Amino acid sequence: MVAGMITLHVNATRTKRDWTLTGVEFGAVSEVTRLDQAAEDMREPLAWLSGLPEDGFDVVMVPQLPTAYQTEQEQAHRFRADADKANAQSAEHARRSAKVLADTGMPLRDVGTVMGISYQRAHQLVKAAA
Repeated sequence: MVAGMITLHVNATRTKRDWTLTGVEFGAVSEVTRLDQAAEDMREPLAWLSGLPEDGFDVVMVPQLPTAYQTEQEQAHRFRADADKANAQSAEHARRSAKVLADTGMPLRDVGTVMGISYQRAHQLVKAAA
């Protein structure tokens, strides 16, 4: 997107077989079978109605989706965020546990064996925990 470029919005509503497209700012209407075709399909009618050149604006598609979908997606995002947090905490504890063993004087090969990882990975964990 070029700085200062105008953005035009298009609502896309699913019918049984197609997507009905409605331009928010200028009311252009069209239909496409696939959503990935929608922005390009709307470019010409939006240009005509707005008086802008076809390359003079960006088109943002706004699919109208079921509330149940949105609810499930929000839950999926929450679980993904929780998983990311848990992975970060797990990695931190792996670093600390490798350092605890190394601080006792245990060789890195043995740290790796105890932790079920290579000695190279044990070295990385110990070094990262320092």
